[in-house]
Amino acid sequence: MSEKLRIGFIGIGMMGHGMAKNLLAKGYPLTLKVNRNRERLVDLLDAGASEASTNAAVAMRSDVVFICVSSSPQVESIVLGENGVLGSAREGLIVVDCSTAEPDSTARIRDALAARGTRFIDAPLARTPKEAEEGRLNTMVGAEPADFEAIKPVLRAFCENIFHVGPPGSGHVLKLINNMLAMSQAAAIAEAAAVAAKAGLPLAKLFEVISAGGVNSGIFQMMFGRMLQGDLAGLKFAIGNAQKDLRYYTHLAESLPVASFIGEAAHQTFVQASNLGHGDKFIASLFEMQEQTSKTRIVPRPA
Repeated sequence: MSEKLRIGFIGIGMMGHGMAKNLLAKGYPLTLKVNRNRERLVDLLDAGASEASTNAAVAMRSDVVFICVSSSPQVESIVLGENGVLGSAREGLIVVDCSTAEPDSTARIRDALAARGTRFIDAPLARTPKEAEEGRLNTMVGAEPADFEAIKPVLRAFCENIFHVGPPGSGHVLKLINNMLAMSQAAAIAEAAAVAAKAGLPLAKLFEVISAGGVNSGIFQMMFGRMLQGDLAGLKFAIGNAQKDLRYYTHLAESLPVASFIGEAAHQTFVQASNLGHGDKFIASLFEMQEQTSKTRIVPRPA
């Protein structure tokens, strides 16, 4: 694929900003959807990006449209809603959904675009906004083989590792499984901390032992290690978004059907955290939720 491809980008959020920045840095002409939060657009516009007033206008001015938002209803609105991408869908256009989405919704969007000759690729992301800014994200791509080869050079603009995991829709399925594993660990880590604290065990010793053994993980280090320093921002992903992803996962498991005892338990942990007011906070605020429900102190705070 030539670097002269025109790229549209809808969803300049915590992840999308870094992705768009790196696309510009690699020389791709970039059109953005007008965003009410202008702070994330200023440097992109200064670097040469242009704006369009509607999602349909973005698609009209692009060869490839990336969508990077947080939920399936948002993706459906962008593609199928008034002045949506579908209105400008045509032969040769490629739509790449980098969101974490519900597979049934993905199938509906894929079929609607296919009826207009537009190819659909799902390419959900792993890693954090830091890696997005650095151009070092991971992506799991659901695409036909020829479409994967066509889009791969564009994905290299902001991805370090690119995995072709199957036909369209496969990326979103794998991402939900990935997030279930990650968020189940997070829920278990917070619960373990509460039990240790309630039992009077020094949390520094728990950290030392787990860090030296097979139970250690990147999530444990980001959550627990940073928490011991009073930092709850080690894993920059919102509890509310994790709750949504686990809901999508449990819907998927039920539809197959597969029993999902672990996924459901993790989901309810995040439901409880959101109900207690932590939905907009990062994952490590599960420790705060456990403090409230267990009536114990976990997070170090100034006296």
